[in-house]
Amino acid sequence: MNSGIRVIAPGFLSTVQDLGRHGLAHLGVSPAGAADSTALRLGNLLVGNSANAPAVEMTLLGGTFEFEADSVIAITGADFGPTVDGQAVPAWTSLLVRRGQRIQLGPTRAGARAYLCIRGGIRVPLVLGSASTHLQTRLGGHDGRALRKGDMIELGDPPGSREFRPVRLRPSLIPGASGPLRATRGPQWEQFTKVADELFFSSAFKVLEDSNRVGLRLGGPTLERRAQGDMLTEGVSAGAVQVPDNRQPILLFVERPTTGGYPKIANVISADLSRVGQLRPRDEVRFAQVSIAEAVELLRAQEALIGPDALEPAG
Repeated sequence: MNSGIRVIAPGFLSTVQDLGRHGLAHLGVSPAGAADSTALRLGNLLVGNSANAPAVEMTLLGGTFEFEADSVIAITGADFGPTVDGQAVPAWTSLLVRRGQRIQLGPTRAGARAYLCIRGGIRVPLVLGSASTHLQTRLGGHDGRALRKGDMIELGDPPGSREFRPVRLRPSLIPGASGPLRATRGPQWEQFTKVADELFFSSAFKVLEDSNRVGLRLGGPTLERRAQGDMLTEGVSAGAVQVPDNRQPILLFVERPTTGGYPKIANVISADLSRVGQLRPRDEVRFAQVSIAEAVELLRAQEALIGPDALEPAG
C-alpha cells in the first residue's frame, strides 16, 4: 500500500472530489465534483498535480489528518484557519508536512468549502472515469460516502521526484466573493412576469438552511409566472435557477438532477460557479444580468489566469 493519511476527525462534511464525471447526463448521472473547482485546480497547481487530481473537500468545518509520510500539500478555498501541529500555516501556498504531523482545519471564517490538495492526489477507484463522491447515490470517492474518523486515505504516486521549493498563489489572484453572481436569462424567462424579471435582477435573496450540493434554495421575493401550467421535462445545467410552484428560486448545483420540469428564469455563468460553492446558509445573494457573449469572455479571462504564471516563490 502507498503512503496515506489517517482521518483523526472528519469535520462536518468531508469528501473526496476531483473535477467530476462529465458527459453522462444522458444516462442520468450528474457530474458531482468539487463545489469550488477553481480552488481545487489552483491547489493542484500549487502541489504539482494535474488539474483533475482528487483532493479532500471540507464543508463549513474542517477535519484533522495525520500523515504517514512526508508530503507536499496546499490548502485552498475558504479560510478554515489551518494549522500543522498547532502552528498556523498559510493557505494558497505549498507546504511540506513531515511524517507523523497533523494538519487541522477549524470552522470557516469566510466561505463554505476548503480543499486539502496533496502531491500525488488521492488513490480511490474511478467510477465512470471520476474519483468524485456523489453523495445522493453513494457513487465514487471513498466508499461513496463522507469521510469518517479512523478512515485511511491512500495517496497516489507523486508526479516526479524533485526538490521541494515552496510556491504560493500570487496575492492578486486569490479568489474573492464580492459582488452579485452574474447570470444570463434562462430558457423560460419569458414565462415570468415583467415584475418577476425585474425583481430577480434587483433583489437580495438569502441562502436557506436546506441547501446542499444538489441545489441552493433561495428565499426572497416571489417570482410570478404569466400563466401557470406544466412544461415538458428537459435537461438542466449547473447554475440553472429554476422556480418551482412555491415561486422561490432554486440554484441547481453539482449533484443536481440531469433533467427538470420547472421553468428556469436564469443561469449563473460558468465563471461564477465556483463562487456558488462558497455560499453558506444565510448568505445574501444578488444577481446581475450579462449576455451570453459576455459570459464567454468572462470565462476566457478566468481561464487565462489559471496556469504556472499564477504562482510565485514563497518565503
